[in-house]
Amino acid sequence: MYKCCNGPLACVQLQRHLLLLQLFFSDLIFLCGENKKMGTCLILLGLLSICSLCFSKECAQELIENVDFPGSDITFLYSPDARHCQQLCTEHPSCLFFTFVRHDWTRDNRNFYCYLKSTPSLKPNVRTPLQGVTSGFSLKNCHSELQPPCQSQLYQNVDFPWADYKTLFTSSAEECQRVCTQDPHCRFFAFLNGVFKTETVRYKCYLKHSWSVPRTPVIKREVGAVSGFSHKLQITPYFKPVCQGKLLLNTDIPGHDIDKLPAASAEHCQALCTDNPRCTYFSYISDNFQCYLKGNPSVMVTRTKVGITSGIPVHFCQMDDSWLQVSHEGVSFQGSDLRFELMHDPDTCQKTCSTDPLCQFYTYFKECYSNSAFRGRCYLKRVITAPAPIKVIKLNNIVSGFSLKNCV
Repeated sequence: MYKCCNGPLACVQLQRHLLLLQLFFSDLIFLCGENKKMGTCLILLGLLSICSLCFSKECAQELIENVDFPGSDITFLYSPDARHCQQLCTEHPSCLFFTFVRHDWTRDNRNFYCYLKSTPSLKPNVRTPLQGVTSGFSLKNCHSELQPPCQSQLYQNVDFPWADYKTLFTSSAEECQRVCTQDPHCRFFAFLNGVFKTETVRYKCYLKHSWSVPRTPVIKREVGAVSGFSHKLQITPYFKPVCQGKLLLNTDIPGHDIDKLPAASAEHCQALCTDNPRCTYFSYISDNFQCYLKGNPSVMVTRTKVGITSGIPVHFCQMDDSWLQVSHEGVSFQGSDLRFELMHDPDTCQKTCSTDPLCQFYTYFKECYSNSAFRGRCYLKRVITAPAPIKVIKLNNIVSGFSLKNCV
């Protein structure tokens, strides 16, 4: 049987699209019969069938200036430009297209808004001329474009506020960018130039962080579910050698919490702590999959407690990624679905996730799963891990930009 859903668009979405086409074909056949022009109509039917398959795999890289795709919003995030907005759309599990509100938008203060969108038909319902916006499509079907892009541009008079973890003085924005590139945690930065209004902070370079390790939104115990990660995830790939972190079994480190996140294992929790520049150690509760990141560089007080694993992150090395190879029986990762496919076993599901450049983690439901409608389904999943400023605003005499770690 021809497998139509190798591409990253959801099979269920493609099936919905083809159902709409089937209904259209039925109407067309009826009209053709009424008009006694079956030869011409059959040619049209053939062409439309081909087009339906082509549309499901279409790679639309172009940006459309001064055109809005109104409505159909999933969410909005901040971006400094349309290409970065396109990357966020590509990495969002549901986004199919977007509209970006540019710096030259003047109707209100929504500059740098990136609206992520989706429709059951897989395409915008409406296209409207609108000055100051740029629209475009996800690159999920553009296999050559799925590697993290090089974002070398410097954005003049643009600030990426918040997400700071370290500051220093540098002679220029270019040097600030070099420092960011060399720092393992830095993903973007802001630099105050030599004429910034407050003299005492001129030439200050703010290093900023966003998550690069996938965070599974919800983790639950479910009999018959099997979950895991892509074996090809690259965590801090620019460091060598590989090193082991320190885990303390049946040990709690109370207090000093800076964040609480779901994690599939103590090793996953350790990876999250390693990714966060403020995390100095962590405690993981296996019963409820809770990972407590903690920040206190001065002291670390431990106490014995069964069921809790604590530990220390790794520094300036490639973290051991053997935790990615583990399949978690009786565990479900919920949400963030790219698509689902029917498969015979969890091993095939894992291999499919590992070979799909978009998939970061998965959940498979076995034949013993309580809900028969879900049995045999392999859900491929991901979250956004591209560098993503919390906010983007206009501010004079500030230069912002991204790390050049991907510019090899």
